[in-house]
Amino acid sequence: MDDAITSGGLRLGAHFARPPGGRVPGLVLCHGFPSGPRGAATSGATFPELADRIAREAGWAVLTFNFRGTGASEGDFSIAGWRADQRAAAEWLWARDDVTGVWIAGTNLGGSLAISTAADDARIRGVAVLAAPVNMRDWTRDPARFLEHARAMGVIRNPAFPHDVNAWVRGITELDPLRIARRLPPRPLLVLHGTADDVVPVSDARALADAAAPASELRLVHAAGHRLRHDPRAVAALLGWLDRQIT
Repeated sequence: MDDAITSGGLRLGAHFARPPGGRVPGLVLCHGFPSGPRGAATSGATFPELADRIAREAGWAVLTFNFRGTGASEGDFSIAGWRADQRAAAEWLWARDDVTGVWIAGTNLGGSLAISTAADDARIRGVAVLAAPVNMRDWTRDPARFLEHARAMGVIRNPAFPHDVNAWVRGITELDPLRIARRLPPRPLLVLHGTADDVVPVSDARALADAAAPASELRLVHAAGHRLRHDPRAVAALLGWLDRQIT
């Protein structure tokens, strides 16, 4: 990330891509919870490339950023903190005179949170989610173990965080994208999901699309796994959906 935005006094690494010309629609592009051997250090590392492509091929202004606790961003992971970061990113775009409106797209947890952020703010004109779960029950079956996992992934760096473990866990437990998705219509929701996703079941995608019907669009990518951001068919579907938002 080569730029920065501020959220709750924290500096978040960011990247802004914009096509040449006048006023254009704006997209907040969000990564998910880190995985893999390098964890938080590489979260969202390829998203600037995707932002550049969307700006170039779809003609949108795109802001992507690292949630607190990931990449070079300050802070530690919590659901409340990540929601605040997503809202800060949307506010950053709204503040620009050259942006005509704001949409949000997110992968995995970033997508689940995007539904919540949009439901709470009618200014957000649409949401696209890739491989988004409808609950985080697996995370909270053993809160102490998940907290240790979050530390191992590097999203919690401060040994004294969280100050209130019960409240931290409750924030995860209470996230309910399925219930919240019912508040989105008539604003559009694109649900992208791989049929071979071994992390988030396809049933989650179907449930999200049903919850936001008739304003939802479900696109299942045959034999695709969990990391849809790297599947050209999923990216093409996202680009097509963005194009239909402004035609």
